[in-house]
Amino acid sequence: MGGVLLLGSACSSSGSGSTDGGSGGGAQGGGSTTAAAPAKVSTAQLTVTPKDGSTDVAPNGLQVAVASGKLVNVEVTDKNGKAVAGAIAADGLSWKPTETLAVGMVYKVNAQAKDDAGLEAASTSTFTTLTPAKTAATNDNISDNGTYGVGMIVSVAFSKPIKNKEAVTQGITFEASDGTTVKGHWFGTQRLDFRPAEYWKPGTKVTIHYRLKSVEVAPGVYGDVDKDEPFTIGRYQVSTADAASHQMSVKKGDGSTQTIPITAGNDDNPSWNGTMVVSSKEKVTRMNSATVANVVGGEYDVPDVPHAMRLTNSGTYVHGNYWSSAFGKSNASHGCISMQDGKGGDDASTAGKFWSGSLIGDVVKIVNSKGKQVSPDNGLSGWNVAWGSW
Repeated sequence: MGGVLLLGSACSSSGSGSTDGGSGGGAQGGGSTTAAAPAKVSTAQLTVTPKDGSTDVAPNGLQVAVASGKLVNVEVTDKNGKAVAGAIAADGLSWKPTETLAVGMVYKVNAQAKDDAGLEAASTSTFTTLTPAKTAATNDNISDNGTYGVGMIVSVAFSKPIKNKEAVTQGITFEASDGTTVKGHWFGTQRLDFRPAEYWKPGTKVTIHYRLKSVEVAPGVYGDVDKDEPFTIGRYQVSTADAASHQMSVKKGDGSTQTIPITAGNDDNPSWNGTMVVSSKEKVTRMNSATVANVVGGEYDVPDVPHAMRLTNSGTYVHGNYWSSAFGKSNASHGCISMQDGKGGDDASTAGKFWSGSLIGDVVKIVNSKGKQVSPDNGLSGWNVAWGSW
């Protein structure tokens, strides 16, 4: 009994009532014992989703909410102490992160709220985000620290169909040294191309920021890459091949223009019209009609086409030609733009010099051909889409 009374005395209020001999006086019946006032508890009720200790949480599954009160502070950190950016709603009733959480990571949530009386409630919890069982591989046409022409279009290919296109587009951002704005355009569900409104300015430094590892690109499928990829825009060069005059003008950044005699696609196999971009370069390549659709006339198989630069996926090249003499006179090819060269590739020839002076990303326009307009997804031909529709 004495122990119980002593505990009650120790926990009682230290107000004006005396505690000296309180237990004895109460037992004697001459005095009164005052019960401690119950502590006031905040009516604010915090709810953190997911619950404490949860695992396999989706990276977009975090939210903090409060009822009968307002949030005053929310701190979320990963296991390394890195803070997660977020914002309390204007009404003070909820908080959400403004960035995607990482997959396979432990997070700690510390939240505080106050009720109308100013009494505070707090909550601390932890959870672990999921480790993806399925991912979509991401590949682009950029080499780290590569140098490209002013027409370069960054084309990103995914190994699986993308359902959450907006989230993926937001997960790939561009930082240009001159502040150039870059936008993405989807061709189907597995290809996303990026370009500015106009050709890049020579010398621009560009960095692609990939942040896709924690992005659910399709139900149950996540991105596979978080990395930064830098590249540079080189000198200016834009070529225009005129199928009617059989000449190609090459405008360079120093203000000069070179004119090169060419031959374009013949009447049965006309070249595409439109703006195209050099997507690859080969010193020597094989060209076979069996790999090209809808070729009219005799089949061909040239095992050693020199100084070849691809313009379209459908088989259009700018290349050297040692078997024809139609340059500047007529259109004799199966759709390609070709110019004088030597067998095996003569570096001192017209084609050899043009090849060595060209970059992947250089622009080649074809005009006045009897062919149709090139499709914007045929090679890097996205410049044929108006910026407002890109």
